[in-house]
Amino acid sequence: MTEGRFRRAFLGVVGGSRPLPPRLATRLGRETAVEVVEVTEGSPAARAGLHAEDLIVALNGAAVEGVDDLQRLMVGELIGSTTTATVIRQGEELELQLQPDELEV
Repeated sequence: MTEGRFRRAFLGVVGGSRPLPPRLATRLGRETAVEVVEVTEGSPAARAGLHAEDLIVALNGAAVEGVDDLQRLMVGELIGSTTTATVIRQGEELELQLQPDELEV
């Protein structure tokens, strides 16, 4: 709050919690992740190659089990820095590099 306001990072996805397939849940040791429903055109997520139906399971190594986790991880320090999103796409694990923008309110 050094600038008189809280800065929040922005990825540009709309998503919701989704149960993981049983094998993936066993491998990751958790039951849910965030499924990407929509990617905002021109957003950090779009530039990084995130797609609808991707499952976000981690951000910078921190587990993402629900939307609350993803929002909690969107701290101001991430703005403009390289962040690693671990996603599952059609059963394959990918690590995508993205640079969050500042959320404009």
